[in-house]
Amino acid sequence: MGRLSPAKPHGLDLVRRYTYRSAKKMYGKPTEPAQVIAHHRPSLIGYGVAGLMHERYSRTVDRRLKHLAMLRTSQLTGCEWCLDFGSKLAQDSGIHEETLRELSTWRTSARFDDLDRLVLEYAEAMTRTPVDVSDELFARLREHFDEPQLVELTMAIGLENLFSRTNWALGIHGEGFSEGMYCLRPEVAAVEDKVAAR
Repeated sequence: MGRLSPAKPHGLDLVRRYTYRSAKKMYGKPTEPAQVIAHHRPSLIGYGVAGLMHERYSRTVDRRLKHLAMLRTSQLTGCEWCLDFGSKLAQDSGIHEETLRELSTWRTSARFDDLDRLVLEYAEAMTRTPVDVSDELFARLREHFDEPQLVELTMAIGLENLFSRTNWALGIHGEGFSEGMYCLRPEVAAVEDKVAAR
């Protein structure tokens, strides 16, 4: 249980009821982040629209690349819920657990190709505080992605930063989505030390 209790629907309350019902249909249960965000209905609507847009209507970037980028973002921010949920989504989409085990060592692991590494470098650059996306890095991305793809990839990483940082601040932990599967662990301090040393 996070720092805030889940918001319960009151009366007709179509926004909350629809959100919880949709989450239960898609994921087997209403998710704790949505139930906590639901204390502020306008935020719940924006949160839901952004998540739905990303999940259902953004299909120009390979899902493997987006999952890797978003999971790396979750690792760096240390969001347990996002790692739990994201690990399940990644494995459901075909990313092998051995690849996930080596995500924090992507620079040296043979499980990642040059394009994977470029996307992971971008995810790390966007997740730093302050953001550190150089013109040189963006130019390399343009060699592989067109404008709609660049927007989609950037929004996916940006949304993951929003979701991860929000969940972390609200104390939302994993809900067992990746139970029985490999689930990435936050390795924030060790990873940041390695990145800073480079």
